[in-house]
Amino acid sequence: MSTDTSHISSVRTLVAVFLALMVFTALTTAVAYVDLGAGSTAIALAIAFTKASLVVWFFMNVRFNTKLIPVVILGGLFFLLVLFVETFADYGSRGWFGNGR
Repeated sequence: MSTDTSHISSVRTLVAVFLALMVFTALTTAVAYVDLGAGSTAIALAIAFTKASLVVWFFMNVRFNTKLIPVVILGGLFFLLVLFVETFADYGSRGWFGNGR
């Protein structure tokens, strides 16, 4: 049986990532209580993206997989970005021609 442990994360690394996730969770809660206007949503989404990236990168071991996995993930994120841009472009342009809200 092979005992290749080259892709097993150390306990120290996993605990550090867990503590970072807890800090980001507290930061998300703090942002929810501070009135930053429209910036609150943007900051909360940035924190959520960072937390999701940490989970995928360290706990799902994406960094040790083949190079195709990050390409697929980045492709999915790109298309998600395209959907968000198109949605906000549609929402922002309503009323330009007088028949929107």
